[in-house]
Amino acid sequence: MRKLELHWQIMIGMLLGLVFGFGMTYLAGGKEIVTNWIAPFGTIFIKLLKLIAVPLILASLIKGISDLKDISKFRNIGLRTIGIYVGTTTVAIILGLVLVNLIEPGNGVSEETIEKLTSTYANDEGVTAKLEEATRQKESGPLKFLEDMVPDNAVSALGNNQLMLQVIFFTIFMGISMLLIGEDKAKPLKKFFDSLNDVVLKMVDLIMLTAPFAVFALLANVVVSSSDPEILLALLKYAGVVVLGLFLMIVFYSILVSIFAKKNPFWFLKQLSPAQLLAFSTSSSAATLPVTMERVEEHIGVDKEVSSFVLPVGATVNMDGTSLYQGIAAVFIAQALSFDLPLGAQLTIVLTALLASIGTAAVPGAGMVMLVIVLESVGFPPEKYAIGLALIFAVDRPLDMLRTVVNITGDATVATIVAKSVDKLHKPKPKNWDDHYDEVK
Repeated sequence: MRKLELHWQIMIGMLLGLVFGFGMTYLAGGKEIVTNWIAPFGTIFIKLLKLIAVPLILASLIKGISDLKDISKFRNIGLRTIGIYVGTTTVAIILGLVLVNLIEPGNGVSEETIEKLTSTYANDEGVTAKLEEATRQKESGPLKFLEDMVPDNAVSALGNNQLMLQVIFFTIFMGISMLLIGEDKAKPLKKFFDSLNDVVLKMVDLIMLTAPFAVFALLANVVVSSSDPEILLALLKYAGVVVLGLFLMIVFYSILVSIFAKKNPFWFLKQLSPAQLLAFSTSSSAATLPVTMERVEEHIGVDKEVSSFVLPVGATVNMDGTSLYQGIAAVFIAQALSFDLPLGAQLTIVLTALLASIGTAAVPGAGMVMLVIVLESVGFPPEKYAIGLALIFAVDRPLDMLRTVVNITGDATVATIVAKSVDKLHKPKPKNWDDHYDEVK
């Protein structure tokens, strides 16, 4: 009997998790059963992925840079990567603004719904935490993100998954320094990181064996933790605009892959689908990063010299799905609360959302922190921030799951295009977890 491909296994796990979660929602004590006995397995899975994220970036990026043997090649990859990331993020924000102005989902929200959402969520711990974090970021200087990129202690940076930009900075600094001391002197260190890279990739393979069971646990927990169905229905039009925008971004990526990478977009999406499904389940680009790198390198054929730089940077600074959501959410809140947003203010949203996406943590809920910064940039009354966030808080988690899918798809698209442009796109060479099993039996 033919074994089901990984993306089908994960999809079955997701569907079973959704069905099981809905069933347990209506069972007495069902929520407690899922929270206490099932959700922990999903949490363990995410922890395992986060566990190997920093070692994978460290080993993979140093290997990629040292394999280039030419700093000018790394410069070319870096410039093209940043340029395309800025371009796709700008497209995402503009697309979101066009859709929300055409459909106007905020004009259909009743005063009763606004009051209900405000009373339910305005003082919610999640909303207040986002407001506090946004305030902290707004009080930072204009070049704070550059300052934060440079670690003062490499060990502490490597020990904190939220300091991904610092890890990338240190790793690039180390990789370039290895090039400059010459191949002979760098050889022992390079062999170490080459071996570490192979070990960590094998850990990814082993972790992925549990992926179908993990997404079952994650989705079941999401369902039993979901908000009041009546509130979700009231926000259906807003959620529909966001989902439409995210779908159009996937279409946009498919066109880019077809034109610039000369790859079949359906094949591309199929190879990436396990990472997309995990992104949906975890709502975290950072947690999904090891799987995204494995799929892009082994199943799409992007050389490590490109993927090891483009993907970690993308997981931190490229948030197309989140940026699209910024534009839609900001205008939706303004429409619902009768706050006028002229064209000039909406152009400000484009710039602010683009800048806010740089350095924002690639973790669940980061989009709402960015949203407060965007609202502040267009003069939205500070006393209404909590009401604005309350309007969208109920549907933020499912939309966060979807926009994370778009975020990692954008990262993979840019990696593929950049690889093609520098002749680093080769025939895929997938590896299995048991490739060397016979050697250790």
